[in-house]
Amino acid sequence: MTRLLVECTYVFQHPKVNSGIQRVVRNVINQLPETVDGVQCIPVAMFKGKLYRVLKLGPLDNPFFNGLMAFGGRLERLAHRYHQLHQRLDQRCTSQWTRRALYVAYRLTAVAGFSVPLRLIDQLNRYHLPKRCSPLQHQPGDQLVLLDSSWHADFFPLAEQLKRDGVGIVSVIYDLIPLTHPQFYDTRLVQIFNEWFDWISKIADGYVTISTTVRDQVREELHRRVGPAKADTLWFDYFHLGSELDLSEASAAVEPRLTRLFATSEPVFLMVSTIEPRKNHGYLLDAFELAWAAGSKARLCIAGRIGWKCDALLARVREHPELNQRLFMFNDLSDTSLEHAYSHASALVFPSYVEGFGLPLVEAMQRGLPAMGSDIPVFREIGGEFMAYFDLAAPQSLVDLVTHMENTGTFPAARTVSEWRWLGWREASAQLVKRVLRNLKKAPVAVERQHADCP
Repeated sequence: MTRLLVECTYVFQHPKVNSGIQRVVRNVINQLPETVDGVQCIPVAMFKGKLYRVLKLGPLDNPFFNGLMAFGGRLERLAHRYHQLHQRLDQRCTSQWTRRALYVAYRLTAVAGFSVPLRLIDQLNRYHLPKRCSPLQHQPGDQLVLLDSSWHADFFPLAEQLKRDGVGIVSVIYDLIPLTHPQFYDTRLVQIFNEWFDWISKIADGYVTISTTVRDQVREELHRRVGPAKADTLWFDYFHLGSELDLSEASAAVEPRLTRLFATSEPVFLMVSTIEPRKNHGYLLDAFELAWAAGSKARLCIAGRIGWKCDALLARVREHPELNQRLFMFNDLSDTSLEHAYSHASALVFPSYVEGFGLPLVEAMQRGLPAMGSDIPVFREIGGEFMAYFDLAAPQSLVDLVTHMENTGTFPAARTVSEWRWLGWREASAQLVKRVLRNLKKAPVAVERQHADCP
């Protein structure tokens, strides 16, 4: 074994995207140690059938180019939403001729409005590549760590060639939710993720997840897909994510509407996540409507970009009688504004049906903000006795937590969040590398504490 090649292709190509996995990848790469136990760690990207060493993960110091890339990112998201709209309309059409006409209109608009501009932006991007990366020759014994969201990638043939050339493959898996809970996603994404997992189950030598909960799920899924004999030749491990908001700038301005929200004395309960079905915002609204009906003055602040399958939820928020009174929504907060929200809220509320980790919980609690979450295994793994938990089958259970805190001024958890400790991104990145290496070297694994009071 010579080197760890840590892949970050999507984030390299979309440096302005700052949600979920992209935040993890950026922080792990930016904190990646140069060497661990004599093994060199190299960030890499793969595109156009070639392997590149990443010299600069973030955008260049070029306002015009960065603005163009940001526009390209927004255009990609708009293209995705347009595709979702077409799918919904297509499903409602009963006439074959109407569906055909709708498809022709969709293709003409998609090509002229999205595909052509995005291709031009991609061509311009190629001129700047030498400033951000350089070709890298792989070597037998290298280990390729697929850290980024590779189910969207087109580098599968290259990865397979590297495997044939003696490069080991390690897959980082964030969750299996598209497989275990497909109802929360578009059919096409579920299909893509399933095809990707079939591919990764055949090519990877080992798997690193972001929680013990997901590690056990991946091991079970591999046993099911490839059989116990093959699965038992593979290795499975995990690492935990850090907590710093690396794009927060002390000199940057906080969203004025957010500042006004926290300027009064009433408690504010904060929800941070992409707005999509499995995050369960509807449960949150149900609970707070019950609390408001009972006389609570608590306010609910929803922060997160707009995702998918959320039209009904967005309409419910935008038409809500408490909007901008006791209910607030922000869809494009900067890290600076998010830092302000974490620092001034009364508690975080996180009612997800299922998670691979739950990064907002760590971000909040590391800043001393207590967290209430749905009673699911991964939240117990992260929060232990420092969190308060509610029953997703009973919104009143969350109401009881909110009103208890509002009436007593104390947070209803067994242990105080001030005693809670967690690792930062530097430690998280080093932990990932060390846990890959210990499996590659077949080092004995010590018995470890997995919960929140021990990094």
